[in-house]
Amino acid sequence: MTDKPKGRKSPSSKAAKSKASLSKGRPMRLRIERIGAQGDGIAQTGDGPIFVPFTLAGDEIDAWLEPGPRGTIRAQMEGLITPGPGRQDAPCRHHGQCGGCSLQHLDADLYARWVADRVQMAMAQHGLGDCPMAPPQISPPSSRRRLSLKAMRTSRGVLLGFAMRQSHHLVDVRQCPVARPSLVALFKPLRALLHDLMPLRAASVISLTEADNGIDMVIDGGIAPGLSMREALAAFAQSRDIASLHVMEDGLCDPVAVNRRVEMVFDGIPVPLPPGGFIQATAEGEAALRALMLEWLEGAQNCVDLFAGIGTFSFPLARRARVLAVEGARTALDALQSGVNKASHLKGLTALHRDLFRRPLSAAELAPFDGLIIDPPRAGAVAQMGEIAKSGVRTVVAFSCNPNSFARDARILVDGGYQLCQISPVDQFLWSPHVELAALFTKS
Repeated sequence: MTDKPKGRKSPSSKAAKSKASLSKGRPMRLRIERIGAQGDGIAQTGDGPIFVPFTLAGDEIDAWLEPGPRGTIRAQMEGLITPGPGRQDAPCRHHGQCGGCSLQHLDADLYARWVADRVQMAMAQHGLGDCPMAPPQISPPSSRRRLSLKAMRTSRGVLLGFAMRQSHHLVDVRQCPVARPSLVALFKPLRALLHDLMPLRAASVISLTEADNGIDMVIDGGIAPGLSMREALAAFAQSRDIASLHVMEDGLCDPVAVNRRVEMVFDGIPVPLPPGGFIQATAEGEAALRALMLEWLEGAQNCVDLFAGIGTFSFPLARRARVLAVEGARTALDALQSGVNKASHLKGLTALHRDLFRRPLSAAELAPFDGLIIDPPRAGAVAQMGEIAKSGVRTVVAFSCNPNSFARDARILVDGGYQLCQISPVDQFLWSPHVELAALFTKS
């Protein structure tokens, strides 16, 4: 091993020193060139990219540099010198603090282009950047029907809202332009209720879901429901017409007030929604995904729905084809089966309990099917996609809430002989970096 010449520094050490000087914090004028996958504006400099939240391409700004995660350089905008094209005034007064909707400063056209670019960037990383893409279908404001709020009792009262961007600090939210008005109307009375029930410095998570026949509410943590507390919660549910109110305690879901069974209706079939159960974030997004699924599976007679949930796609499809609905969560599958028991005029719908991560349906088990739906969690489903790739299923309809894991899984199908025919972004999380999509794969 030879010694390095004294007095000389390697190029890598020079770059590290330059980056270190930037990361100590100092002002700089920047021009934003593009918006990245997480919604931050990106300025290219001689020391590498600098990420600046709440900016867009064409913005010229004064910014204060600071260290970012994993060696990146970030900046906070101190002043907007020249706005870029497509900038608008944010409709929410919490913009810039609340971590929920970081892209409110993009007008409708620019936001739609960013949604499409977000998907295409993810696909390009796996060699699929030239895939045919339909224009994004974006849910409108005031349409989100699922919220997960954080609550904390402080000496000044109850804070209720969402975490600050890239922080655990809680933003006390008084409005939410993306949520349904019926959910936003609960913010103020919820603060008053929790102020009387939560001890000082206690924290809780409040899940609100507007189903088709009322609101489902689940309180997780922060309270220990004794008799008086149960009475207060029941009175709140009655006065606010909450369909069901449950409290999570020691991992158990305690039904404190159930005024009526919470239901979703899929193609005219009522299906019970378990407390805190998953549904598509907006009715508009659900309708768009369902329409694409029915169009792409036209003519299929024997289909399988993987990660079927409570049957969002299984029931409409079962009107015209035989469907095997496979789900690993027992509560969701029981709800689906309850809907099956009361449904009529179905070609055939069978529910199967199976953990598709540990025991994916094999290529041999998939052999009888000519149509397949798969809607996995954010992490995707590598093992199941590998079995699909080896199968002879003619048409595969894939849904995803994570373009990155979807692109990885899509590569598996394409390498297995499938053709990626179309991607349709369906954005149910307006003004956020979260993008959903539907995709059609076919195999000859």
